[in-house]
Amino acid sequence: MNKYEPVIGLEVHVELQTASKIFCHSSTTFGGDPNHHVCPVCLGLPGTLPVLNRKVVEAAIMIGLALNCSVARFCKFDRKHYFYPDLPKNYQISQYDLPIADNGYLEVQDEDGNPVRVGITRVHMEEDAGKLVHQGTDATTPYSLVDYNRTGVPLLEIVSEPDMRSPREARAYLDKLKTIIQYTGVSDCRMEEGSLRCDANISVRLRGSQTLGTKTEIKNMNSFRALQKAVQFEINRQIECLETGRRIVQETRAWDEIEGVTLATRSKEEAHDYRYFPEPDLVPIVISPSWIEEITRQLPELPDARCRRFIDEYRIPAYDAGVLTGSRELGDYYEECVKIYPQAKTVSNWVMGELLRLLNDTNSEIGESRVTPRQLAEMLTLIDKGTISGKLAKEVFGEMFRTGKDAEMVVKEKGLEQISDEVSINAVIEQVIASHPGPVADYRAGKDRALGFLVGQIMKDTRGKANPGLVNELLKNRLR
Repeated sequence: MNKYEPVIGLEVHVELQTASKIFCHSSTTFGGDPNHHVCPVCLGLPGTLPVLNRKVVEAAIMIGLALNCSVARFCKFDRKHYFYPDLPKNYQISQYDLPIADNGYLEVQDEDGNPVRVGITRVHMEEDAGKLVHQGTDATTPYSLVDYNRTGVPLLEIVSEPDMRSPREARAYLDKLKTIIQYTGVSDCRMEEGSLRCDANISVRLRGSQTLGTKTEIKNMNSFRALQKAVQFEINRQIECLETGRRIVQETRAWDEIEGVTLATRSKEEAHDYRYFPEPDLVPIVISPSWIEEITRQLPELPDARCRRFIDEYRIPAYDAGVLTGSRELGDYYEECVKIYPQAKTVSNWVMGELLRLLNDTNSEIGESRVTPRQLAEMLTLIDKGTISGKLAKEVFGEMFRTGKDAEMVVKEKGLEQISDEVSINAVIEQVIASHPGPVADYRAGKDRALGFLVGQIMKDTRGKANPGLVNELLKNRLR
């Protein structure tokens, strides 16, 4: 790796959240019985004509603006020809030489935390293909079935420059891109449903060289983890080829998740292999400055800007702000809670700690949390009032997360109210002192650690319900 430098570019396909497909009225709803969300247009039956969905164009303009691209004033659709069972017309309506947006960028961090600007070559619109359902593995299936429900679902293809130099940078780029797209609301970017798909173009060269090596394209990566692992494997494979004198072939390779390897599938096509020509059934698109201005006004606050605002407005660390703005929904949750309970750092600690931990443990999204921002704020208020301790609050929060109940109800039902009555605590202190003369003598002899042991025994005897601050104060006074 010290001798060679990887060169990585990504092609990302994003399915848009429109109600109907890009050129017809068929539903884009995920799932459903095979071949039920189809019509003569998306099936490519003779005599049908496509009609462009305006919402797709508006979403493409919004993404172009969010990625700092230049939005074209004039663009067109083209026919991209290839022959595969999931493509009913034997061509795909896409964009070739005049995409809707180009020449953009986004910034990520490299392995050392330094900023890296990744160029966005182009953003273009196209229709999705269908889906092959194999009756076995790719290598052994005796036959495959075709589901055309996905055919004609609107796609944006976002092509990066080859500006990434490590698998981690590639993953950071895809993660940042996904976050930006989700902030705009044009796609849910669920990789498990295929609404975000990524292909990686990879080559290696001698470090310091400006000449690009022979590239391969990796497909079939359905997670961020798979992307990072596949890219790393392919880098290592190409380096081994160069070191042993074998030739690297320009080809398309598939990632085998089970074996952890990339496998050759076909030679890599060039643009001329697709016989692009302008789509004769669709007129070119003229985008006026006023249309761009209208969509610019609709752009939400994007992640980088929101992160900077969180740091300035809430005075929280950059790390906290980065985590909290990692998704639009999480940032919204945090801000709503801070409006009710204006202790910004305390809220960030709980959201980043207990809330995200429980969401990860249950494989849930923030939108599925049963604990609302109001409920979290009310629980934090109970801690401030001394009703519950910080330790007990974690138990209370866990029950709130499981049931959706308010904190006060959980505390009442489970009898978790903090003991702050001096008489009750003093009674327990006397019992602990009588039962542990050794640690008592140690503390009085100047061994401060013994105090912690005695406090622990008191908390144990009160099942963690005694006010820790009051316990420390009363115990020290008693042992003087």
